[in-house]
Amino acid sequence: MALSDYPPTTIDRIVDETSTVYSLPLFYEHLNEAINHPRSSIDDISKIITEDQGLTARLLRLANSPMFGCYAKVDSITKAVTILGTQQLRDLALAASVMGVFKGIPEDLLNMSSFWQHSIACGIIARSLAVYRRESNVERLFVAGMLHDVGQVVLAAARPEVSRELLEAQRDTGRLYLVLERERLGFDHADLGGALLKKWKIPASIGETVACHHNPGSAEQFRLETALIHLADIMCQAMELGRGAEGGVPPLDESAWDRLGLSPHMLGTVLKQSEEQITETFAILSGAADA
Repeated sequence: MALSDYPPTTIDRIVDETSTVYSLPLFYEHLNEAINHPRSSIDDISKIITEDQGLTARLLRLANSPMFGCYAKVDSITKAVTILGTQQLRDLALAASVMGVFKGIPEDLLNMSSFWQHSIACGIIARSLAVYRRESNVERLFVAGMLHDVGQVVLAAARPEVSRELLEAQRDTGRLYLVLERERLGFDHADLGGALLKKWKIPASIGETVACHHNPGSAEQFRLETALIHLADIMCQAMELGRGAEGGVPPLDESAWDRLGLSPHMLGTVLKQSEEQITETFAILSGAADA
């Protein structure tokens, strides 16, 4: 059956179908509301998180992991909120829970372990690049990196036959998966992922970055963040740090590279510094997926 024989596939239709099957845990909505409420205290926010013991354990392991390098042990969520900040903890809570959301993806379409390895590596490297640039709230870069290819999972879950045909076409032709998506669907996984995150009411600092990571010039608000994810993704593909549906290395957007103002010599340093963080963070969060 040729791809053209399938019913029309639109972003809105897939997102509507996906959001009824896959949704973020209810605690995330409550956490978001509490953080945005002017009268919420640190105790209020901590109480919402600690109601989920598994989430609490993962967040404390993250807070004490090499990614943060805290000098004192973070032994409570209240302390984590105080040290990391409410917005950052919310972003980490999203990262700690999203791996458990998508279940039942056919193994021949996406090896989810390898997919999340790539996603976490992208998030860690994007965060490391942001730290190098002395950016603020670098946790949003970690989460955007983790979610940058979520559209691949959405397509595999909602339209497995379409996803399978795209993968076969990629293997047969050696062309980039995202180019085949655009040609055959009229959109790519970045567009699809961004639309799902918008439906989930994820902050635009993450959603737009995901939506535009293959076309960073199209970002309107968060151009720097998008450029960071764009570069981190390419680095992960080039170094074969896990993999999703994409089988090759996407081209580097020169204007995105210029915007970052980085020296090529520091990329190796960032990769080396990120290795331990990638291994440790994957170990923590893959436990979340099995929970």
